[in-house]
Amino acid sequence: MKLDLNNYTHIFFIGIAGSGMSALAQYLKGCGKIVSGSDRYFTDGIVNDTRNKLSEEGITCFSQTGEGINKQIDLIIVSTAIEDTVEEVQKAKALRIPIIKRSELLALICEKKKTIAIAGTSGKSTVSAMLYHILKFNDLAPGIISGAGLTALIKQGKIGNADAGNSDILVIEADESDGSIVQYHPHTGVLLNVDKDHQEIDVLMDIFTVFKSHCTQHFLVNESNTYAQSLSSNNKNNFGVNTNSSFNATNFAQHQFEISFLINDVQFKVNAIGEHSMQNALAAAATAHLFGVPLTASAAALIHYEGIYRRHQILGQKNNVWLVDDYAHNPAKCAASIRAVQPVSNKVIAWFQPHGYGPTRFLKNDFIAEISAALRPDDEIWMSEIFYAGGTATKDISAKELIDGITAQGKQAFFVEDRAALLMEMKTHFTPNCVLLLMGARDPSLADFANDIWNNL
Repeated sequence: MKLDLNNYTHIFFIGIAGSGMSALAQYLKGCGKIVSGSDRYFTDGIVNDTRNKLSEEGITCFSQTGEGINKQIDLIIVSTAIEDTVEEVQKAKALRIPIIKRSELLALICEKKKTIAIAGTSGKSTVSAMLYHILKFNDLAPGIISGAGLTALIKQGKIGNADAGNSDILVIEADESDGSIVQYHPHTGVLLNVDKDHQEIDVLMDIFTVFKSHCTQHFLVNESNTYAQSLSSNNKNNFGVNTNSSFNATNFAQHQFEISFLINDVQFKVNAIGEHSMQNALAAAATAHLFGVPLTASAAALIHYEGIYRRHQILGQKNNVWLVDDYAHNPAKCAASIRAVQPVSNKVIAWFQPHGYGPTRFLKNDFIAEISAALRPDDEIWMSEIFYAGGTATKDISAKELIDGITAQGKQAFFVEDRAALLMEMKTHFTPNCVLLLMGARDPSLADFANDIWNNL
């Protein structure tokens, strides 16, 4: 039987520190619910920034011991990473409290709003943030549920990945990695791209086909991407780069950390890097147009766009080295990330920490091919060992195998098993005005690692 969120007041999140979970928790709090939660990263007496920011929002946080779950809780939310054997899940079941997954909750929220679901294997967080910014700048008061923190919201002391808004418009990321995207029935769906990521292309195409069928009013696609374009319904609102789309981007240029381009002859400038950022802005502007925002108004908004956390986040330049931190984690994203910083310098030194033994094994050959193709003769790629988040995993692959494969392609590639030794090992490779690009995802300590690199650069 489908739940009605109106019937639930006190909602508890198990694994609340995760980006998807914390966003939903903050959103529900902003909608007037009583929200609490726990996480294995929360330890009493030890400072945790996520816990502090959730607490400041009025969300009560607990260590993952079960103490926060009682008979007053009327709904439990779990992430896909939470197994039935977890003590808190067992306690909730004993108390007969309903338990649903994060994706089910998001689907319930979407049904109550005029939801714009951003889908695709790359760029979801950025397009969601850009679209939210455009709509808010033009007084449409949207809400957002994102997988990444928006800089503008972070500056307000928030985690930055959620805002309840003040209208019926809600922007969300629709995640295909676990197939949960097929649960959503949004007002508007946007498909950015389809590239091999967590799944094979044929599996992804099946998932996105179902997603398309669930969009109740509009379905927009990026006609620059072959697989996405194949799902087009000849929608007049489609978009693309150098295409015959209704919304067409041309004249891309990048100067340091700013890009400029035209959309249907309207000039855009954005504080971002890479051609993929132009495609992201194009998608946001085309979607905003459906909601009554003209291209000139989108251009005016994006001049003030401040970006999102760990998406080509520029930490600065020190000792003639630019330091950039990015969330890139699949082959296409890593290659795009490297290419995006190349206009800044004649030499890019990229570092990547793969996550998960299964995903790394699945994408091994793609990582080797994509990263090798992106590197120029003077560029370098460095890797440290695969991030292990716990659970049952067969550790039968090493990041060194990716490095060996890239070396075999004639590129400069280096393996430093322990990232703590990274800076010391690579310092002699720095050249004046080079770019040090850090890439990786899922590991919550990556931001601290980037700050450590900056402090010791």
